[in-house]
Amino acid sequence: MQAMGAAVPRTSSLPMLLSRPEDEDEGVHIGAIGHLKLRILGAVLRRTMPRVLEANLIPNLLFIIMLSVINAAAAMIAVLVWTVGAAVRRLLLRQPIPGVLVLALAGLAARTLLALWSGSPALYFVQPICTTVVVAGVFAGSLFVGRPLIFRLAGDFCPMGPEVQERPAVVRLFRQLTALWALVYLASAVVTLTLLLTAPLGVFVAAKTLGCLGLTLAAVGLTVWMSWRTAQRERLIFATVPS
Repeated sequence: MQAMGAAVPRTSSLPMLLSRPEDEDEGVHIGAIGHLKLRILGAVLRRTMPRVLEANLIPNLLFIIMLSVINAAAAMIAVLVWTVGAAVRRLLLRQPIPGVLVLALAGLAARTLLALWSGSPALYFVQPICTTVVVAGVFAGSLFVGRPLIFRLAGDFCPMGPEVQERPAVVRLFRQLTALWALVYLASAVVTLTLLLTAPLGVFVAAKTLGCLGLTLAAVGLTVWMSWRTAQRERLIFATVPS
């Protein structure tokens, strides 16, 4: 019996993607893979949807409303105010402000001022298109320099053991997903530029929002399906291990 007053050691655990033991029941394996599929999907949605809502859907809806009610200048200013408000909200809640958000805010302020100064709303959308092309290039370039970019991001969605990371099938999956997202970003830039050059401003913003959202959701679904298929073929399970 443990002596009174003695400290009880506290243990913690870390859920991680691991190889399934050879003697484990296949039915347990199937259930674990189903749980893994839901977990990956949930992790991807939790990471992407708040960003999509805060940085894409709400600002674009706000832009369309202000453009219809007032004019393009008011729409651009309203989006800038919304984005600044998002940063201030984080400060008030004592939440960390990602460096990416700071850069995005600086870029938004710069292109808003440029568009207002030039009197050309089209310039307002050129910088995001260029940024999307650069991101596509970063994903594509990582296929030839170092590890594929998805390899560096995978741990945020689904932690995995070192043995799993080095499996040829998993490495191949990382390369395929990196190429997929490079194509997604490039396609998004092409679609946005095409709409910008051919559609009225209000139609452009609405079509761009719906088109890019649909493209992103389709890519998320394909990412989850490819990851689940690889996990199933490689007999992987999501298990809890001591941290």
